[in-house]
Amino acid sequence: MTTIGVLTGGGDCPGLNAVIRAVTRAAFARGWGVTGIKNGWMGLIDDHVEDFSTFSVAGIISRGGTILGTSRTDPFREDGDVERIRQTLGRRGIDALVVIGGDGTLRVAEMMYRQVGIPLVAVPKTIDNDILGTDTTVGFDTAVSIVTDAIDRLHTTAESHHRIMVVEVMGRDAGWIAIIGGIAGGADEILVPEVPFDIADVCRHLKDRYASGRKSSIVVVAEGSEPADPEAFMSGLTASDATGHECIMGIGNLVGREIQQRLGVETRVTVLGHVQRGGPPTPYDRIIATRFGVKAVDAVSEGRYGMMTALCGSEVTLVPLSYVVTGNRKADLELYRMAGLFFGR
Repeated sequence: MTTIGVLTGGGDCPGLNAVIRAVTRAAFARGWGVTGIKNGWMGLIDDHVEDFSTFSVAGIISRGGTILGTSRTDPFREDGDVERIRQTLGRRGIDALVVIGGDGTLRVAEMMYRQVGIPLVAVPKTIDNDILGTDTTVGFDTAVSIVTDAIDRLHTTAESHHRIMVVEVMGRDAGWIAIIGGIAGGADEILVPEVPFDIADVCRHLKDRYASGRKSSIVVVAEGSEPADPEAFMSGLTASDATGHECIMGIGNLVGREIQQRLGVETRVTVLGHVQRGGPPTPYDRIIATRFGVKAVDAVSEGRYGMMTALCGSEVTLVPLSYVVTGNRKADLELYRMAGLFFGR
């Protein structure tokens, strides 16, 4: 009997349990066994696994996080870890892996397949939506929904106090969350890693809004955003605590302080942080996670290893991991330019 091992690696996100459930149900439908691997690659190194039954995945489609646990373990960093993984797979009779992860986990998966020869299929998950080869990733839709809801709520308090609200969202290398969430939430300025920003332009847009009678604004900033001219951006900007020690600040706080200093308008900063990863997945994430999980099992049955499930248009297909790991998928700048139609208005 074929046995599939399933693991989740890297940061958690909503929809992981829906993938685990789909993989398990699809495998059971073929008469196969499923072994849940705890805490990412660490579970294979430490032989921390669990044989699944139908009860193992009952009622988990709506749960956030991952019932398997996760870690950012890279088995190629420590001597002997790859061999321990080989031994665990052999001892447990695991014939193939379904690896659910983001860019770091997928890079390890590609090396495991190419260098070590472990049969595996990957499923893309990350709220950042920055995986090459797929139009969307598990967790992205939920993160955007959380950001949009937060912006909706911040509009009313900004309007009541005539404030500028800066909202920092996740997106280290790509601004998908900032752009989609910002457009959906009616943000008045959006800053993303793909386009270095000029703080003078940002302030000019906001000043135009105030001049036209709009006495509140929402600025959405992806955490990886950078100023076009760091020296000009930081000039005259102090960031220290009560004792005079320098504070390490995120880009949202720096943008907020600069806006308030330049415009003299009360500015507040909200860093959404890990709340974007938490809670139950949206219906869309549950469905795409289910489709990806079933497709991964189909790929195992066909012996199509070294591949990743992907959404291309409306079709779930497979793309080579060797392509996926060549870079990050950047945000759609046409959408960003469209968002600019509403800045300063």
